[in-house]
Amino acid sequence: MEYTGPYAKELEIACLTVQRAAILTKKLIQAVDKGSFDKQDDTPVTISDFGAQSLIIAAIHRHFPDDDIVGEEDSKTLRAEPELLERTWDLVSSTRLEDDESEKLLSAPSSKDEMLHLIDLGAQGSCKPKGRTWVLDPVDGTATFMRGQQYAVCLGLVEDGKQIIGVTGCPNLNLEFGGIQEDLADVAGRGLMVFAVAGEGAWTRPMGGGSLVPATKIQPVEQITDPKDIRFVDCKSATSSNYELNERLAASLGAPWPPAADLWSAQLRYIAIAVGGCNVLIKIPRKASYRSKVWDHVGGMLIVEELGLTVSDLEGKPVDLTLGRTLSGCEGMIIAPTSIHGRLVEAVKQIK
Repeated sequence: MEYTGPYAKELEIACLTVQRAAILTKKLIQAVDKGSFDKQDDTPVTISDFGAQSLIIAAIHRHFPDDDIVGEEDSKTLRAEPELLERTWDLVSSTRLEDDESEKLLSAPSSKDEMLHLIDLGAQGSCKPKGRTWVLDPVDGTATFMRGQQYAVCLGLVEDGKQIIGVTGCPNLNLEFGGIQEDLADVAGRGLMVFAVAGEGAWTRPMGGGSLVPATKIQPVEQITDPKDIRFVDCKSATSSNYELNERLAASLGAPWPPAADLWSAQLRYIAIAVGGCNVLIKIPRKASYRSKVWDHVGGMLIVEELGLTVSDLEGKPVDLTLGRTLSGCEGMIIAPTSIHGRLVEAVKQIK
């Protein structure tokens, strides 16, 4: 596959920079001390998060300097912790693609100060109704990354509130291991990339260390009508979503339970639908006030939509990507084949 449409440059840069960031994260897989600490929301972050964010933003900002960028991290901790700053800089300055021509297409910070500045470009960004915004999560699933399990490196392009490109790197994923599960992690391999372009479909390719290898188009999901054909992906340990209510929902529908895949990373749940045999993801928040962050869903949503799924909030309304750094207008989510999506919306209304 060689996409030659109007967003060909954006797609090439996005895929290359996700691959390079994935290489950076893999360097820490074997490290006993990954340079981690807890953020204010009690989720962990590592020097890998900071390093990957700086490398991704460096490449995007070089080619598309007028585009906004939304990234999960900011540089406050690195500025206050010289040792963590030094370790992050060592990681960033030593990570390059093995193919010189591919590396030349990207960019990298030339100093610690520039690295910190790039990280903060992401912290300052916000999705707006007009214009282009790149949304990234440098390490989605940091908690499982630290355990050598599944995680994702994510980058998506939103234009005037519409998803245009989604690229998800899954550095520990090897489908030959028998599926997508936390403990089926290929820590020695390069992993798998899944990506989509709006209106063009979705593809997958093995990740390497240099230039991009050829990609294979993913076939659309089967359009089901019988709840017995549902294969849920969920996360039992997630504190924000109501796993027990999802179990009750499955029982009311006569759908199989427990989930076919249990994954901590929000973006990996989309990948489980794209290439892992799952087909339904429902997120009912434990608190009605809870709202997801844009970087946990941008890109992944596009990938499954391109494969024939409908993505909505619990009321069946489209997800609004123009409201800042959170999906502030979106209570929960229902992701399912279009053929059964409406039935699931009604079932959720009955059980809430």
